[in-house]
Parts: sequence; C-alpha cells; structure tokens
Amino acid sequence: MRLRPGRSRPIRSRTNYYEDMTRREALAIGSGLLLQSCSDETPVKKTVEKPPEPVSGLHALYQMFTFARTWAQDLRVIRLSNRDIPDVKPLPGKSAVWQAMFASQIMGKARTYTFSVYEASATLRKGIFPDAPVPLSSDTLSFAVGEAKTDSDAAWEIARSHGQQYADQHPETPISYVLESDRQSHAPVWRVIWGESVATSSFSILVDAAAGTYIRILH
Repeated sequence: MRLRPGRSRPIRSRTNYYEDMTRREALAIGSGLLLQSCSDETPVKKTVEKPPEPVSGLHALYQMFTFARTWAQDLRVIRLSNRDIPDVKPLPGKSAVWQAMFASQIMGKARTYTFSVYEASATLRKGIFPDAPVPLSSDTLSFAVGEAKTDSDAAWEIARSHGQQYADQHPETPISYVLESDRQSHAPVWRVIWGESVATSSFSILVDAAAGTYIRILH
C-alpha cells in the first residue's frame, strides 16, 4: 500500500479492491441461498387416513348386487346378514361387514358375497369378494332386491321403539341383522336380533322391509 502526496489515508490497490468485492458478493450470494433454502423447506403435512366407518345393510347389498351381476343377470336375494369386527366400532343399524347370498334360477345356483369396509385379515379383506357357487335348493325363498325399501338403520329404530325395555336391560348385548323372506308372507323382513345369531338369542323383532312397519316380537 502506498500514500499519495498530500493524503494521510492509504490508497488500496486494485487487487485488494477486487478481493473485498469478491468477499461481499460471496456473502451476499451465501445469504441469498440460505434464505432460499429456508423458504423451500415448507413443512409437509402428513395425511392421516380416516378410520373406516360401518355402513347400512342396503348400502352394502346394492354394492354386492351390482358386483354379482357379472356372475348372473337374474339375481334374487336369499339372505343378507351382518358381522362386526373389533377394529371397526358398530353404529346403530350399521356394520363393518355384510354378507349376501344371491340366487340364480337360470343357473340353479346360489352364491355368497362378502362386503367389508376394513382389511381385517387374509380371509376378510376390504372390498367385495365372492364364494364359490353352490347348488340352489328348490324350496329356497328369495326376493327381488328392489322389494326391500327399509334400510337396517331404520329397522333398528323401529325395533328399538318396540323393544325399549329389553334394550335398556341389555345395553351391552351386540345387535345382529338378518334380511330374508318371511315364511308366511314371502315378503322381505328384517330380523333385528339381540345377540350374535338367531340360535343364541332369546329376543328379536321382525320389521317389514317393504313397508317399514313393526310386525312382531320373537322369543
């Protein structure tokens, strides 16, 4: 560094001047990159999968009916029943798993389909899955899918209004639902069962699935 005549402050050389400029530019670029990297690090929101919800009987029935039309076009409903699983909390008139058995008079066969909202195991998967067809007995009762106009949740409300005392006395008893043809009228009826099956229950109520009306109590 040298001093010009008459000046007391040293004069920086051109080389030092450019070195200082280079340092400032590097700091500016570095700061800009740091700010950009911070702004790019936007928090990624993790999507939490909504737990599966149980569905009503007719919702599941129509899903299975549409699926089963690829097997037979003349489908009639023999029976619809529910099944609860521990991983999905049941709601009144709704269940995680439903099974429907359909009849094909043309084929002389019956076939069971399972609808599940939850992947419970290797044998009970989410979706709709059919069993192998079996021979159809000549005395099997069945009904057209459109004849059942009252859903399982509505059937539950009707049954509870007529079985209030029993329901209050057995609040922890699981509720089962069966939709099938009545042996007397041959019309579709809901059987709302206090218990896991007809065989193990001592109290159930029949509801007309077409008219949505109470029929009688069964012990």
